Amino acid sequence: MKDSFGREITYLRVSVTQRCNLNCVYCGKSDCAKKETELSPETTEKLVRAFAGCGIRKVRVTGGEPLVRSDICEIVRRIRSIDGIETLALTTNGVYLARYARELKSAGLDSVNISLDSTDGSTYRHLTGADVLKKVLEGIDEAERAGISPVKINAVLMKGVNSDGAGELINLARSRKIDVRFIELMPFSDEGENSSLIVTGDEILREFPFLKPAEAEEGTAKYYSAEGFKGRVGLINPITHKFCSSCNRIRLLSDGSVKPCLGYDTAYDILQFIDDESRLREEVKNIILKKPAGHSFGSSDAGHGLNRTGG
Repeated sequence: MKDSFGREITYLRVSVTQRCNLNCVYCGKSDCAKKETELSPETTEKLVRAFAGCGIRKVRVTGGEPLVRSDICEIVRRIRSIDGIETLALTTNGVYLARYARELKSAGLDSVNISLDSTDGSTYRHLTGADVLKKVLEGIDEAERAGISPVKINAVLMKGVNSDGAGELINLARSRKIDVRFIELMPFSDEGENSSLIVTGDEILREFPFLKPAEAEEGTAKYYSAEGFKGRVGLINPITHKFCSSCNRIRLLSDGSVKPCLGYDTAYDILQFIDDESRLREEVKNIILKKPAGHSFGSSDAGHGLNRTGG
């Protein structure tokens, strides 16, 4: 269905947990190991089914870190069984991906995005608080072997922190059929609030002038490539080039509430209607109609804590 601004809302991001096995500097300070409310696979399926009845066609499972849930493959399998869901993706930090990749593929997962902000071990450890880069790289390999496609890398660059490693990340797209996407730093933490740390998409293009526009835009990303590249480089610029006018997504949080926009703290409880399918669907429609025209990053209304909202 369309929201009040005429945007067709077809994309649901489902945060299945607030927990994470890493503690990345730009996610917002929190106890990443603390277990908050988490919906059961059955409840998740019921809620997603209501969204599918309102026009949702693509689902992305997020966290926190979704692979900390031992029942993640059941969640994926249940979402995949819902009529109308055409694409099912997952965003992960990749630490447990080698363990789950084949089972996730068997459960119906189509594609995976892996957060990787540096290929340098010490920088990665500084950014995430863990010495697990090798496991993440093994997870990328296993996802490809399992036939999950596409495999995409999400990277957030910060000046003076990991920006000097952009070239090594781009080399992943040169040598492998992987899309490497650079996402501008968003204000979810003290680092995100520091605009001097942001590496913009335009700055990346100036530093790597051999990157030329590839195919048309896909969702929020503009893609680039170069001669000899097997993959692509994507730029996602929510700060310097807002794409709110074409935003087609809505978010279900791990406590059963719904955020129409990542950039606002506003969330609506729909769990109270879980046993009334008709009322549940009506509430979903009402929330879609409340989706704001654009995000409020930089204002006091902006939502904080990426571990809760799921990106």
